[in-house]
Amino acid sequence: MTQRWVRFEHGGRIRFGVLRDDKITIFEGDMFGAPRETAESIEVTAVRLLTPTEPSKMIALWNNFYALGEKLKVAVPAEPLYLLKSSNSFLAHGETIRKPRSYDGKVAYEGELGIVIGKTCKEVSEADAPRFIFGYTCVNDVTSAEIINRDPMFAQWARAKSFDTFGVFGPVVATGLDPAKLTVKTILNGEERQNYPIADMIFPAARLVSLISQDLTLYPGDVIACGTSIGLGSMKPGSRIEVTIEGIGTLSNPFE
Repeated sequence: MTQRWVRFEHGGRIRFGVLRDDKITIFEGDMFGAPRETAESIEVTAVRLLTPTEPSKMIALWNNFYALGEKLKVAVPAEPLYLLKSSNSFLAHGETIRKPRSYDGKVAYEGELGIVIGKTCKEVSEADAPRFIFGYTCVNDVTSAEIINRDPMFAQWARAKSFDTFGVFGPVVATGLDPAKLTVKTILNGEERQNYPIADMIFPAARLVSLISQDLTLYPGDVIACGTSIGLGSMKPGSRIEVTIEGIGTLSNPFE
């Protein structure tokens, strides 16, 4: 059964629970370790949604979809190609993505599926990896695209993707989903720009978790942004960008 977990602020308190229709059933304890359901509930419109987890890191994949790789004429990678987005970049549903004052070039959206880790994970096999996946979320991996190759001696991936507000994810973490059956849709100012199947991933979810865990210890709440496919593009200040994945919901943010 799918459950849609949220974190929220209400009355100066940060709490978490399960979103059911338009109400949040409030839980206590640890979202990742035997959370306890309470008798309390609250309308989702009465709270401020936060990022659904507090990751120690967000790992962002590059070149992880066959269709985009073919379009860019790049080789299928032998292993996951990834970077880390810093924690200052994390942004919740509804909050404003800000164009950096220090940068005057194009800012790109990238609608993606995010894998959310539920247990400390180190050197796990692909067969065991699903036990360490808590659920899935929507990600907008925002990028200051022109910075990446500005210096011919050093590709600036981390800088381009780690500006404040550039690590957007939420609004929920959904459990009980089969990622291979999901589709990512990205809408810019009411126009569909991306619509692609997760089944086209080069490294599917369990394999990603296994391979990355050989390099880095993954902790509960960490997010792996699975990479994007055809249709990524730039957005201008005054835009609204939405990433929708059925079963998870819609991550919607203004860009200024």
